[in-house]
Amino acid sequence: MAKINNGTFDPKRFLASVGPGRSNTVYAKGATVFLQESAADSVFYLRKGKIKIAATSPQGKEAIVAVVSQGEFFGEECLVGQTVRPTAAIALTESEVLRIGKWEMVRLLAEEPAFGQVFTRYLLARNSRLGEDLVDQLFNSSEKRLARTLLLLANYGNEGGPYPISDNMDQATLAKMVGTTRPRISRFMNEFRRLGYITYNGHIEVNRSLLKVLLRDKR
Repeated sequence: MAKINNGTFDPKRFLASVGPGRSNTVYAKGATVFLQESAADSVFYLRKGKIKIAATSPQGKEAIVAVVSQGEFFGEECLVGQTVRPTAAIALTESEVLRIGKWEMVRLLAEEPAFGQVFTRYLLARNSRLGEDLVDQLFNSSEKRLARTLLLLANYGNEGGPYPISDNMDQATLAKMVGTTRPRISRFMNEFRRLGYITYNGHIEVNRSLLKVLLRDKR
């Protein structure tokens, strides 16, 4: 159990270690953390890297539902009674993932208020982002949606951000995230680079000036 000197539970120490009910795995780029329709029996915490959460239709069309960043949970649908995964989780970059068994998560949420606070903050932040994503899809142009996606991937607004986006984030993946075509993504990316909003140097560097795209009145 992750206790600090005064005997209280330390969520950071718990999430940085392994023990009963939890294990750590490093996934190579492109490796599958879990498959769509596989058994939902655990929650995951991303220690390092980026994970895409994707759903595939019966016709084989893939939609990227979310991209998980370091310090976030995923796969929590098992806690609300779902027995199979509605999505797949795939490593976009080399990623280090902590797996926490369902019943260990249930115990933690019941017995450790400090951990419950950490998990609740994550859920509130995720739900807020889902609401913003819906508004983005309903009212913003593809260009604005791409700008917002790049800023989110670069962790804009977080301490030390924006961070470089790995060159593994290709235009086909961005197109699925934005909900448009790859040629349109290519055109917008070239325009962003021409205007100095982004740069390429083995990876994508997002400049703060990209915010100008979001502030435009014209659609």
